[in-house]
Amino acid sequence: MLFSFRHARSRNYVRELESCRLESVSVDFGDYHPLKPITVMESKTKKLGRKGSTSSTSSSSSSSMMDPLSSVLDGTDPLSLFAATADPLLTATTDSARKKRDKDDSSAVGSDFEPWSSKRADILARYTTNEKLSINLCMGSEKGKATTPGSAVSEKVRTRLEELDDLEEGSQKELLNLTQQDYTNRIEELNQSLKDAWASDQKVKALKIVIQCSKLLSDTTVIQFYPSKFVLITDILDTFGKLVYERIFSMCTDNRSSLPDNFTPESVVDTAKETCLNWFFKIASIRELIPRFYVEAAILKCNKFLSKTGISECLPRLTSMIRGIGDPLVAVYARAYLCRVGMEVAPHLKENLNKNFFDFLLTFKQIHGDTVQNQLVVQCVEIPSYLTLYSPAIDWILQCISYRAAEVLLTEMMERCKKLGNNALLLNSVMSAFRAEFIAARSMDFIGMIKECDESGFPKHLLFRSLGRNLALADPPEGDRLQILNEAWKVITKLKSPQDYINCAEIWVEYTCRHFTKREVNTVLADVIKHMTPDRAFEEAYPQLQSIIQKVITYFHDFAVLFSLEKFLPFLDMFQKESVRVEVCKCIMEAFIKHQLEPTKDPVILNALLHVCKTMHDSVNALTLEDEKRMLASLINGFLRMVSFGRDFEQQLSFYVEARSMFCNLEPVLVQLIHSVNQLAMETRKVMKGNHSRKTAAFVRACVAFCFITIPSLTSIFSRLNLYLHSGQIALANQCLSQADAFFKAAISLVPEVPKTINIDGKMRSSETFLLEFLCNFFSTLLIIPDHPEQGVLFLVRGLLNVIQDYTWEDNGDDKVRIYTNVVHLLSAMSQETYIYHVDKVESNDTLYGGDTKFLAETNKLCETLIAQILEHLKSLGKDETLKRQSQLALNLFNSILAHGDLRNNKLNQLAVNLWNLAQRHGYADTKITVKTLEYIKKQSKHPELSHFTDLAARLPLQSRT
Repeated sequence: MLFSFRHARSRNYVRELESCRLESVSVDFGDYHPLKPITVMESKTKKLGRKGSTSSTSSSSSSSMMDPLSSVLDGTDPLSLFAATADPLLTATTDSARKKRDKDDSSAVGSDFEPWSSKRADILARYTTNEKLSINLCMGSEKGKATTPGSAVSEKVRTRLEELDDLEEGSQKELLNLTQQDYTNRIEELNQSLKDAWASDQKVKALKIVIQCSKLLSDTTVIQFYPSKFVLITDILDTFGKLVYERIFSMCTDNRSSLPDNFTPESVVDTAKETCLNWFFKIASIRELIPRFYVEAAILKCNKFLSKTGISECLPRLTSMIRGIGDPLVAVYARAYLCRVGMEVAPHLKENLNKNFFDFLLTFKQIHGDTVQNQLVVQCVEIPSYLTLYSPAIDWILQCISYRAAEVLLTEMMERCKKLGNNALLLNSVMSAFRAEFIAARSMDFIGMIKECDESGFPKHLLFRSLGRNLALADPPEGDRLQILNEAWKVITKLKSPQDYINCAEIWVEYTCRHFTKREVNTVLADVIKHMTPDRAFEEAYPQLQSIIQKVITYFHDFAVLFSLEKFLPFLDMFQKESVRVEVCKCIMEAFIKHQLEPTKDPVILNALLHVCKTMHDSVNALTLEDEKRMLASLINGFLRMVSFGRDFEQQLSFYVEARSMFCNLEPVLVQLIHSVNQLAMETRKVMKGNHSRKTAAFVRACVAFCFITIPSLTSIFSRLNLYLHSGQIALANQCLSQADAFFKAAISLVPEVPKTINIDGKMRSSETFLLEFLCNFFSTLLIIPDHPEQGVLFLVRGLLNVIQDYTWEDNGDDKVRIYTNVVHLLSAMSQETYIYHVDKVESNDTLYGGDTKFLAETNKLCETLIAQILEHLKSLGKDETLKRQSQLALNLFNSILAHGDLRNNKLNQLAVNLWNLAQRHGYADTKITVKTLEYIKKQSKHPELSHFTDLAARLPLQSRT
């Protein structure tokens, strides 16, 4: 049975909308408000006798509980209310813990203390060598085997004592001609050997490894590598110290409980104490000073098992032991290790830290002694390079000393530096260690001390670099700021080495940007260009130049001011390596998008940023990753969205035309330009209130032409389809009917080119879902498009249906039938006397045809064809594996007829009943849906114009699933 539109249901859209709205009910709350505080009334219970009989009386309780939501009205914080009613015992415990924490705050190492682990990688990367290295190990004789569990205790003890003697007398194993990487790998192997030996209960072997590795720290034959060697060897010491501590700690654990973290020696079992003493006795028997010192320092924490004052007694003794180390470089790193261990186990013992540093100052003159000087001559090492080897150790010692230290300590350190003749190395470490606020407050004092330093040992520019780092974090006195800059720049600008110069300039640019105007910043940039341009020195300083740009745009958020700097763009020209130049441009664009709050038309900004965006765009090639393309396009689009010429729409369009020519290789940018031009056309319509003049009509046609020309250049077919539809809607809204037709025809002609699969996030997916969504949107637009007088009735609808008919759909899919069902809805809407929506000042077919019988006949004929196609498809789904799909499609078509057809027609009514029965025939229909459908039909039958639904409901049986 065909669906005849002569019997289509007449729709009154206004009345239908009103009937769907919820019924409003007025509520009189009186004195009640839903957000007012809720008072909970408690009942009081009173005992009457011994038998427990009670009587209950209701009365207002003296206490009430507040609704947490009421805090929005009376300002009470619900969390504060909770705290006020908290458990008093818990509150007391919390207060006690807080007081204890505050008391111990000065003695604890917090997160603001930079750990050694964060410095490790930098030291290994900085202190390298190309010279050959050697490892000289004495691993003892072979008689030091682990005893069996059945051995007598005395025999076990005697054997281990013999093994310890062998540590000094065993066979030598020397590895020569090792590269730095070979050396590092060998040390890591020793670290693993230590862990393996410990795991296999070979404790003496583990101790041998640690002792022999510690001996390597006395070797300075390749002195430039010593800081890195220190890092590698102390990793092994740290591993050993941790293993010993955990071993003894585990001996204090029984089946019931274990030691708390803050245990006392009294709670340690005797066996654990004996084992701990045994370790210290073994270490005390080591003959050489350096391994004995390092191994004892490694297990310093184990003193907690023996005595409360063990650590505080050992630290001064170990500090004094270091005085026996003759080489000043070896000694200072030993002090650094002791300070590191001390900060871990007893950070409150500040006096020992100070003693280590002051001992170092007393022996600092050894650096200029004959022994050290002869060693440097043999290894061909200059004094400045040698002094930099001390920096990691001194910096660490001073960091430990200055941690949460009072400002008066800095004064003392400065005085001691003056007594040593303002030694540059120490002065640099002091500026690196103490808080930036303390350093900044004494900036002029430090500049005076820097001037008096001897530049032969430690270059002054490094001192100014350290001072600049502090001034980037804290502000000096306002009256000194200009003088500080002048004094520093006088030294920096005289540097002849481009690398030394740029390392300092990078730091002081931030100080200049922070405290001065664009004039001073421009002067600094000019000076950088002057120093880095000769001999293309900038090619070796791209990281520092990038840092300068980053700092400038961090402090100059007004891009009109930034681009008015005479030397800013010439500075950008120094970035001639494409990858670096693109990164800089990305940095600038990110800052612009972040900080530019208002749209701009400033020609200085536009010209500069167009140049920046063009640089990013031109870097795109066939090898550019998709993620990189998306990022660049996003930045360029962010810029385009911030450009506005106000009411000068013609200038705005000219800008978009120029941008299209500049960014043609980035598809997301072209898409953004199309959307921006469409928005421009709609803004013009808004200004003219829909009544275009000759000038504005020509302008919106120019906008439409821009879009029509640009869309075919896109590669994404769904981007083209959606933009054709969107741009056609914009043209229609601006009464450009012929242009709208051109867009819609282009979209229709593009549908056959839609591939079967498309790439989404790197995965190939079927395109039919996306095509179905697009076509549904297209049909919604076709309702209001008037027929072209020369093309015939429903020309665009017929053209689209022909394309859909010829398109190759999936064999096991129903998308084609779903589209036909949607077209049936469209034709039903087209047959109404008044359409549900319109475009202002565009006459749709309801106005053009006015219910003409020929037009209705055409829609009816087209609908009959579609219904026949749907029924044919339903018939083809009669096999077992497709019965469920048949049921669902039959129910969908039934609902379409129910919503859009006039069921007073007997044949149409019978078709609906047949579809209902088909949907339920094989038990695949969803019972909930069918029940609700019947309820809807019965409800609608109460309306006078739908009284025939009563008979329909009686003819629709419900069948349970089989």
